[in-house]
Amino acid sequence: MGLLRDELLKSIWHAFTALDVDQSGKVSKSQLKVLSHNLCTVMKIPHDPVALEQHFKDDDEGPVSNQGYMPYLNRFILDKVRDNFDILEFNNVCWTLCFKKNINMSHLLISNDDAFKVWCIFNFLSEDRYPLVIITEEIEYFLRKLMEAMGGIWNQERFDDYKLMLNRKQQCLIAWELIELVGMGHFSKGMNRQTLSMGISEVFQELILDVLRQGYMMKKGHKRKNWTERWFVLGPNSMSYYVSEDLTDKKGDILLDRNCCVESLPDKEGKKCLFIVKCSDKSFEISASDKKRKQEWIQAIQTCIQLLRLGLPSPHLEARLRRRELRQKQQAEQGELEERMRLLQIANENKHRQLESMRKKLEEAAATATLEEQRRKQTQTDLQDRYRTDLEREKMVRQQMEEQVAQKSSELEQYLQRVKELEDMYHRLEDALEDERQARQDEEIMRKLQTRLLEEESAKRAELEQIHLQQQRAISQTQAEKQELESERLAKEMALQAAMLQLERLERERHGALEQYEEVRMKLEQAANKTKSWKDKVAKHEGLVRLIQPGDKGPQRMTNWGPAAFTDTELDLRKKSWQERKNHNQSASSERGVG
Repeated sequence: MGLLRDELLKSIWHAFTALDVDQSGKVSKSQLKVLSHNLCTVMKIPHDPVALEQHFKDDDEGPVSNQGYMPYLNRFILDKVRDNFDILEFNNVCWTLCFKKNINMSHLLISNDDAFKVWCIFNFLSEDRYPLVIITEEIEYFLRKLMEAMGGIWNQERFDDYKLMLNRKQQCLIAWELIELVGMGHFSKGMNRQTLSMGISEVFQELILDVLRQGYMMKKGHKRKNWTERWFVLGPNSMSYYVSEDLTDKKGDILLDRNCCVESLPDKEGKKCLFIVKCSDKSFEISASDKKRKQEWIQAIQTCIQLLRLGLPSPHLEARLRRRELRQKQQAEQGELEERMRLLQIANENKHRQLESMRKKLEEAAATATLEEQRRKQTQTDLQDRYRTDLEREKMVRQQMEEQVAQKSSELEQYLQRVKELEDMYHRLEDALEDERQARQDEEIMRKLQTRLLEEESAKRAELEQIHLQQQRAISQTQAEKQELESERLAKEMALQAAMLQLERLERERHGALEQYEEVRMKLEQAANKTKSWKDKVAKHEGLVRLIQPGDKGPQRMTNWGPAAFTDTELDLRKKSWQERKNHNQSASSERGVG
């Protein structure tokens, strides 16, 4: 009864809306009285006109809204409804009240009766919400049924274009728009009016009248035992047979219940394709035109009996409920999918922001490394310039000393050969000292280079560990995120491989620096040994050196190897120059540390 009430309310809603001429949502009580009387008459319910007045006695000043009419409709009409009335007549009453005010039939290819049938089909397929509409899925279901009934070919591409146009508007149709869509023949081009009318009638009988199958078959009589051709119509709980397909002369009914059964019979009495329908009071022998139709009729009757045994509604009603449940499930899944997509989009944006932050950090690190390299090159250039200046200064000092030796050469002719040997030894000593100083400078440079390489290696190892941790966290995500972040993980692996290659390059550079450091250290040791040997030789000849010195000019500074080669003034100048270079190097190192 709940399903019947819902279907009745749809037709009543059309009638109530048609009475609302100014579309204010309210109808006068006099019109409601007429509507209520007609409804009670067609549904065979005793009408109580006083009940309407009493129900609205507090609202005598104006019309009644749909919400105000619903309590009266439920209490005094729908609660008293039984299934002993003709629902087609009921629908026809509601149709008569509403169709003239909503649609013009003059330009349509269908008759008023066909439009009524489309209107009934709309009420059956429409959604259970008001105002009543039919969605695109049900429109496609109805049009497919109609094309199948007319024997036409369904054009999915044309319907997709129409659905796309419909989705730009409201994604659904009201009853009058559906009638106009069918009546204009948009999806039945090439079909005449009669074919379209027959197709509408067949769909109407299938969906509204619950006609599961119909057609001509031969039936054996119970009294005279003769065979007569009849038009059979199979419904959910009965199988009626008529003289012809116009359904004007009904000859009888075969009432179906859960105790009935249908069985195939062998050919006899010159009749083929026989089957028998066994009921509780009598049996009916029927002959189909061929084996295929015989099997189809047996299967359809068995389906009806099975539905009666299970207490299920008609197949079309059950199919409609299943379609609605499927749409609701799909809408719920679509909502869940959209929510998951939204969450994934948020996660993707967060990952993108993290990657962008990492990229900026890498760019900043690269810029810092470039700046540090520029500073290192500048420092190296400054040191080279300073070393060049020192060498030039030493060359000048050496030239001055050579000039002094040349001035005294006249006084030291007897010792000329020995002086030449000492000069040669002196030059070799200077070269050894220069080699030792250069080796120490190279050692300092290599130590700084090794320190920088170790720092870069440490930074790269920390970066690799951070990337490794991020990769481990990415791997620990859910399977769905793992699939979507696979590309990101590959990119990180490529970055990790690049970093590993860079780390290996730095490792090779560090080993190379260590080898150079060992080589410089060996050179320094060789230079130190060479210097020591030359100092011993000079010590042996200190008497000679003392002989070629000029006269006594004051106290002479003594060293571990004998008298010094420089005076106190020259030594003070060299100490002052060395202290200035040391302070300058310390200030440059502090500036690099701050940078």
